[in-house]
Amino acid sequence: MGAGIMKSVKILSRTGESVILIGERLENLKTYIPVETPVIITDTNVRDCYRKCFPDGEVITIGTGEEKKNLDTVRYIYDQLLALEADRSAFIIGIGGGIVCDIAGFVASTYLRGVRFGFVSTTLLSQVDASVGGKNGVNFGGYKNMVGVFNQPEFVLCDLNLLRTLPQREILCGFAEVVKHAAIADDNLFAYLEEHYAQALALDTRVIEKLVYDSAVIKSSIVNRDEKERGERRKLNFGHTFGHAIEKTTAVPHGEAVSAGMVLASALSVKKGLLSAEDEERISALLKKFGLPTRLQFDRKTVLDAIRKDKKREGDSINFVLLREIGNAVVDEISIQELEAVISN
Repeated sequence: MGAGIMKSVKILSRTGESVILIGERLENLKTYIPVETPVIITDTNVRDCYRKCFPDGEVITIGTGEEKKNLDTVRYIYDQLLALEADRSAFIIGIGGGIVCDIAGFVASTYLRGVRFGFVSTTLLSQVDASVGGKNGVNFGGYKNMVGVFNQPEFVLCDLNLLRTLPQREILCGFAEVVKHAAIADDNLFAYLEEHYAQALALDTRVIEKLVYDSAVIKSSIVNRDEKERGERRKLNFGHTFGHAIEKTTAVPHGEAVSAGMVLASALSVKKGLLSAEDEERISALLKKFGLPTRLQFDRKTVLDAIRKDKKREGDSINFVLLREIGNAVVDEISIQELEAVISN
């Protein structure tokens, strides 16, 4: 990959500012660390690939997979921090994908009531979505992100070179979130994806840098307006109500479940008289270009049960993201019955 120019995007929050560094290199990480020896949290895969590029520091390694994103893993890390005699001056760095960053952010936000932290985001999914925006948490009782905090990392370093070692299926999961950002907030980005999907799939440096940067800009501008998800930030959940429920009940990867979820949400948007059938078709067509599923087999009853336990539910309805057109999302309260009808079709 050629050397691009590093770009940065700032998120301003009540706790201070967070900077997203797009195109920076893992090798330069030490210049951003405010202490001599940080504590690094990573997983076995990332450690095996990149340990030689890590800065000096103590390394705590966790296993991989969504099933590791729980309080047992958090407890294991607390034990390690105590053994290292980490105090309030500690600086924690999560080096990994969304799961590592979620856990590292949660640990840093709660250990000794909070120590400083930053991320190196190693997957496309976490660069465009998971590690940006200050949501940190773990799964509990089989439900996603039930325990967590809002707290911004001081920096998120997005080294685009690290994407080279990812399996193709993981890359595609990242593209699902890029399509989501375009669908809710940027019709120009959507048109760009329609035109440049082949270069994106080939990980063309210039194209990937634009997609990560544009996604960071979209997500950070929404987070800057609504850090705690009381209104505007809910739009980032487009495709996720169905998506999380499908993911939980079928074990397909996050991006694939969200892709199918966006197709269902688009269909509901058309049914509600908001979205044109033409825009609905463009969304399905773009997801297919990225090799993402537009339909998945799932058990209706278990998916509905998972939706009923969704954090966004309020009484018999759920805060649901619909589209008026590509680039323009709206949040509406939709009854569980209506969602049932969409799934039944």
